[in-house]
Amino acid sequence: MRRLIDAQPDFDPRAWLRELPHMDAFGVLVFQIIGQQLSVKATRRLLSLLQDAFGGRLPTASQVLAVDPDVLRQVGLSQRKAETIRAVATEFAEHGLSENGLRAMSDEEVENRLTAITGIGSWTVHGFLIIALERGDVVLPGDLALRKAIQRAYALDHLPTQADVLTVAEAWRPHRSLATAYLFATAFEAPQAGNRR
Repeated sequence: MRRLIDAQPDFDPRAWLRELPHMDAFGVLVFQIIGQQLSVKATRRLLSLLQDAFGGRLPTASQVLAVDPDVLRQVGLSQRKAETIRAVATEFAEHGLSENGLRAMSDEEVENRLTAITGIGSWTVHGFLIIALERGDVVLPGDLALRKAIQRAYALDHLPTQADVLTVAEAWRPHRSLATAYLFATAFEAPQAGNRR
């Protein structure tokens, strides 16, 4: 990690977000759901198509629920992802889920609350914690691009398992989110970095 940090003295872990539309908590969850098992490039393309379908802006939870469910399918989302986005929209629009409420929760409470929604897993929540809530000590052990970046950075002779990632990441506490950002930066610079999970 020291080599990666020394090589990028002006590194901004959130710079990549400037290439995306402004996203509130609901928008980040939509972004994360779209990105499940997709490359960053494919995720951004679908996000752009979703914006186009809603007049050039990411939809609010209420706007998602107000349109025919097929609108989400028509932009290229799978049936499962469309259903998950609508389920999250229902939580925000009808069941009191809010950005302020999530900010008041611990990381574990956020994960428990969000993974109770069908289609939301740990990868989605961990990304949400980093992007939307700017939590400082989060790692995404199931992310294939991150696992490949760790393999390269640590010169491992095998692709690390999720357990391996968590073991390596212990040394990064309490700054695992920042360390993860450095590694993601190297992953996205490399060709064929792999899919996000």
